[in-house]
Amino acid sequence: MSTISQARSIGLPLMNIVRFKGAPILHQLYLEEQLLRTSSENWCVINDGTNIPTIVMGISGKPSELLEVRSVLQDQVPVVRRFSGGGTVIVDHGTLFVTFICNKNAVPGVQPYPQPIMSWSSTLYNEVFQGIGHFHLRENDYVFGNRKFGGNAQSITKNRWVHHTSFLWDYEARNMAYLKLPMRTPKYRLARDHEEFVCRMKDFLSREAFIDRTLKAVGTQFSVRPIQSEASSVPHDATFQHSTTMLTKQELEAALPSQSETYELQRF
Repeated sequence: MSTISQARSIGLPLMNIVRFKGAPILHQLYLEEQLLRTSSENWCVINDGTNIPTIVMGISGKPSELLEVRSVLQDQVPVVRRFSGGGTVIVDHGTLFVTFICNKNAVPGVQPYPQPIMSWSSTLYNEVFQGIGHFHLRENDYVFGNRKFGGNAQSITKNRWVHHTSFLWDYEARNMAYLKLPMRTPKYRLARDHEEFVCRMKDFLSREAFIDRTLKAVGTQFSVRPIQSEASSVPHDATFQHSTTMLTKQELEAALPSQSETYELQRF
């Protein structure tokens, strides 16, 4: 009996699992967008860190409002604008990524809208973090207590949706200086700076334990099928037009404040 037949026979939807270690976040987002728009199957993408520190903004993000652009340019930090909504993060080898790409009817009882999907994800991660810290969903963030360690973003199409999360297993405090305090912040942040607002997941469990627990939790709701990331069964279309982009130096320079704006800021 095939894997698909087995999944149908026990009444669970099939979930393809693709795992990476250190894949560039730009390549990961390219794959996720393509799977969202060209595949008709369910996918879970897990990436254990990304080797090059990179800033990732939501699709409507504006560098002038979200980034310390001068420092970003000076240190040549790559900036990616992803295809989904959500906030701005800087990711590196200490970031763990988990993405679900699903058909709208893949999860029974979950309507294809932001809050139902977010609530479903929190029930899955409640299982992952059972007995670990004080995990809960706070507004749109995953937190231990009142400190954030997981940020979420979504994209929803007519028949499918993607929910992806970046988990702060660890982070470089100096990298947080590239990010401005956004104009809109969660109420529970209470104007705290990055160091007071976030925490490290490594203080609660290992990378391996988190990935193992996540796979186990996914297996309670889906029939899982591991797929090699290089396998031909992972869709790849070189002609696919991605909306995820790497910002150019010229685009970032255009976001720098003009001399007159800088003068006004100094006066103020």
